[in-house]
Amino acid sequence: MKQMIVHCTQHITRMALLEDGRLVEYAAERDQQQGLVGSYYKGRVMNVLPGMQAAFVDIGQKKNAFLYVDDVLHPHLEKQPEIRPSIETLLQPGQEIIVQVRKEPRGGKGARVTTHYTLPGRWMVYMPYAEYVGVSKKISRESERTRLKGIGERLRNKEEGVIMRTVSEDEPPEAVEGDLSFLRAQWDIITRRALETEAPALLHSDLSIVQRFIRDTFNPRMDELMIDSPKVVREAEAFLAEMAPEGYKPVGLYEGKESIFNTYGVQEQLYRSFNRKIILEGGATLIWDEAEALTVIDVNTAHYTGGASLEETVTSTNLLAAEEIGRLIRLRDTGGIIIVDFIDMELEEHRKMVIDRLESIITSDRTKTHILGWTRLGLLEMTRKKARHDSAGFAPVTCQCCGGTGKVGAWLE
Repeated sequence: MKQMIVHCTQHITRMALLEDGRLVEYAAERDQQQGLVGSYYKGRVMNVLPGMQAAFVDIGQKKNAFLYVDDVLHPHLEKQPEIRPSIETLLQPGQEIIVQVRKEPRGGKGARVTTHYTLPGRWMVYMPYAEYVGVSKKISRESERTRLKGIGERLRNKEEGVIMRTVSEDEPPEAVEGDLSFLRAQWDIITRRALETEAPALLHSDLSIVQRFIRDTFNPRMDELMIDSPKVVREAEAFLAEMAPEGYKPVGLYEGKESIFNTYGVQEQLYRSFNRKIILEGGATLIWDEAEALTVIDVNTAHYTGGASLEETVTSTNLLAAEEIGRLIRLRDTGGIIIVDFIDMELEEHRKMVIDRLESIITSDRTKTHILGWTRLGLLEMTRKKARHDSAGFAPVTCQCCGGTGKVGAWLE
């Protein structure tokens, strides 16, 4: 069973997702600092740089947004020219365009934006100009994939594209059609606002953190939603009534004296899961070190000694570590390059078992993760896309004493 636990304070909303009591996702959002990813802007092209095949677009933020040439071409790969054109033939300084934020600004970099527009709904992702129908790879039944693709082809207009989401599996055509009508109306509002406003201007904001998780991970008829704020309870119920008019479980209002995160065991799991050193069942450990674009995870047997032979001990430790790493990558929202230093195994079948265990865990992660395989040094290489940053609620700061970096844990209190 899934439980969404929402803890609201004066300035921060924190959301924890539990599966059978185990923490699998966590995010936090300041009230006045909602993320930009998914939002639409009417921007003005400021600079076109042929040497970088990119343009900088003023969207009204501190830093101009970065628009790469591939994000200006047709969203359908088969509709793109065989030879990539110069960015100068596509954009000119002063030109006004609608862009969507696909990656948050970070450090000294502005946001990454695109003209490959997407509007996610409950059952599908709507793409106004993509001209194709896709089906989530997580839907494995070929008959169901064919059914959903047929529904999408029947409902979309000529220039439109849709991707049927995993949760659309076995849903009736009427539900999917209602979702598409709602998303079309949203897109109409965005385009009308673009005609009525001058650049730079915000045209459409993404949903709040609670609404996003309800839309993307919540089953209204089966999962539990518990919130400790009457105001947010009312907002969640209004959103659920719009998203699931056929009915949903009532939203629970937590009124206990103790913190809702303590009552549901979230706080303790957060402290354990976000440490640099994570102790696994049996005494094995993970050492987790993160840089801006690279995360290195070291697996150690430490106090774990169970196993009839060294190979058996090492393999069982690595299998346990793979399962925990799959959960923590999703929970900590780790992105970029990920290198895992598993303990050396002699047999190829054991290395395959470790990859299979890791893949079985990351299938539940909504963010794309690619396992590239073992390097010549015996390290496991992975990559994971990350659009949002600091979603775990930690803000990196520079230490005034040593000049190093740390993590502020105040959001966890």
